[in-house]
Amino acid sequence: MLIAGEASGDQLAAELVGALRERVIARSMDSTSDAQPLRTALAPRFFGAGGPRMAAAGVELAFDMTKHSVIGISEVLKNYSKYRRLFKQLLRLAIERQPDVIIGVDYGGFNLRFGKAIKNYVRRHRKEFAPWDPKIVQFVSPQVWASRPGRAYSLADNYDLLLSIFPFEKDWYAKRVPKLRVEFVGHPMVGRFSVRSPESNAPGTPPFVLLLPGSRADEVRRHWPVVTSAFELLRRELPTLRGKMILPSQSLADSVKPLGLPLGLEIQVGGLTDALAAADLAITKSGTITMECATFGVPAVVFYKTSWPTYFIGKQIISVKYLAMPNLLAGEEIFPEFIQHEATVENISHAALELLQDGPRRAVVKAKLVQVINSLGGPGATGRAADAITSLLP
Repeated sequence: MLIAGEASGDQLAAELVGALRERVIARSMDSTSDAQPLRTALAPRFFGAGGPRMAAAGVELAFDMTKHSVIGISEVLKNYSKYRRLFKQLLRLAIERQPDVIIGVDYGGFNLRFGKAIKNYVRRHRKEFAPWDPKIVQFVSPQVWASRPGRAYSLADNYDLLLSIFPFEKDWYAKRVPKLRVEFVGHPMVGRFSVRSPESNAPGTPPFVLLLPGSRADEVRRHWPVVTSAFELLRRELPTLRGKMILPSQSLADSVKPLGLPLGLEIQVGGLTDALAAADLAITKSGTITMECATFGVPAVVFYKTSWPTYFIGKQIISVKYLAMPNLLAGEEIFPEFIQHEATVENISHAALELLQDGPRRAVVKAKLVQVINSLGGPGATGRAADAITSLLP
């Protein structure tokens, strides 16, 4: 059983399913020279909740979890009854179908509660001689090192395996909850793309900027006036500037087109990889996308605006200095960050203009991004994750 709640987790889970299928089939075959082996290859079955990529990979979905994704504590509270209903539906499904392994893919707030609920069910029914005791796995650590570190103890109590994608996490957990098995498998983004050489476009080529306001409708609506106005200011300074706003779906693109686009900017649905390969700069919301910018060696200006209740709660519980993961991994602000009230049109456009015009600074940023990506391990993270998961099987 797999549960992923966001587009990035949906892709990661789909890749993991392919790797798991290969390994489980290989394990189920006897290495024998007999003409009629005692066992034949048995393909594993996958079910759960996720998105279209998991469905395409052969996962039987109870529902599309990615359609219900929101960000921020206040937004989650507004949708509490819906998430409670989905949670109970998945819990009933797990108890009914009794999978050997339950894998939460990112989506830590939901998945950590789900893993705990499963373990509590198993503990309550031990006296009934119920044999079901699934292995519980979390692929991508929740950011307990950034906020609410006490969640690490819940992981240690309820999880059999935590698969880490950042190199510092294994030591962080070892110091606090040494009984929790943590495996650093590397970042799945490494090796996923065919990345260009980190060279600037040819002299005289008009600069090309990507606008990446988010993948959720509420994010895009909140960020739209900031990124489009920042692009307009940039174009006043650089009249030949070209820009693309990348959105994940046609429905989302259609919903914002009536708002009007500045001259020189177009909307594109999908195709992020090719766009990053050609970009000189990205103006992007914080999140996984900042690692994709780093992978392609694209300098970026990072911003985020959320509801004020969510922002004030976040200020109380977040303990790290930066939100962009490349900055956290480097221990310095490689990408300029502007959060909430600092995410103004003027701040973002000014930082973007500096990164476009300052050649030596761009070279330094690109060199540091190479160091960040090199720290994440080699290609094959999902394969290593699948190996660790199959090691839990009898």
